[in-house]
Amino acid sequence: MTVPNVGSSNGERVFIRLGPPPEEPNQFVVDGAPQSYSDEVRARLEVEAKEIIAKYPSSRSALLPLLHLVQGEDSYLTPAGLEFCSQQLGLTGAEVSAVASFYTMYRRGPTGDYLVGVCTNTLCAVMGGDAIFEDLKDHLGIGNDQTTSDGTVTLQHIECNAACDYAPVVMVNWEFYDNQTPASARELVDSLRSGEPLAPSRGAPLCKFRETSRILAGLPDQRPDEGQGGAGPATLAGLRVAKENDMQAPEVPESTDD
Repeated sequence: MTVPNVGSSNGERVFIRLGPPPEEPNQFVVDGAPQSYSDEVRARLEVEAKEIIAKYPSSRSALLPLLHLVQGEDSYLTPAGLEFCSQQLGLTGAEVSAVASFYTMYRRGPTGDYLVGVCTNTLCAVMGGDAIFEDLKDHLGIGNDQTTSDGTVTLQHIECNAACDYAPVVMVNWEFYDNQTPASARELVDSLRSGEPLAPSRGAPLCKFRETSRILAGLPDQRPDEGQGGAGPATLAGLRVAKENDMQAPEVPESTDD
C-alpha cells in the first residue's frame, strides 16, 4: 500500500507494509500440509468428534477439544483440520482460525514426538531457565520452535508453566520435569531420542505428542494412574508452616454499611 505525503517533507510516496511482521507465525499455511482429509480419515474423526461434541450443551463449546483432536491427527493445525472443525460445528473458517490462533497450545507447524518446552519466564529464567534453553539449542543443534532431524524433539521456549515453586521447569508434552539443570535437561532430551524417556517428576507416564493431543481432546487416557498427581511438598510448604504455627486468616469485620 502506498500513501502519498506521509513521513516525507518533499511529498515522496511511502510504502507501508500491512499485515503481520515477517517473523510472526504464519496462518496455518505450511508446505505439504493436508488441505482435506481422505474419506477414511474423515469417517474415523467424525466418530470421535461426535463423542466429544455430545459432552457440551452448545456444540460450538467443543471447538477447543476438536482442535486438539485434529492436532492429534497431524501434529499441528492444518487447513484440513481447521476445515473439519468448522464443518462439524457449523462455524466459519474465520471463527475457527480466530480461536486456533489465540492459544499457544495449538501448533502451526509439524511437531516432533516430544514437544520440549523450557520455561524462560521471570523466576525460571533467574533460576537457570535461560541457561537451560541455550544449552539445549546447542546440544540438539536446533533453534526455538524447530525439530531435530529425526523428528523426535521439538524445542520451544515458553511462558510460565505455573510451577514456579519447582523452577526451573521443563515440560515435555505438558508433563512436568522439575528443578532442572542444563545437565539434567540434556539427559532428558537424550532419553527422549533414545526411545526410553525419563519419567516426569509429576503426572502420568509420558506419551507422544499426538496421543497427548487426543487426551486433551477428551478421549480416554489409557495411561495408569500412579498417584503422581496433586500438589508436592514445595507447593504445600506455606500451608505446612501455617498449620505448625497455628496461623489463621484474620476475620473479616462485618460491614456497617446500611
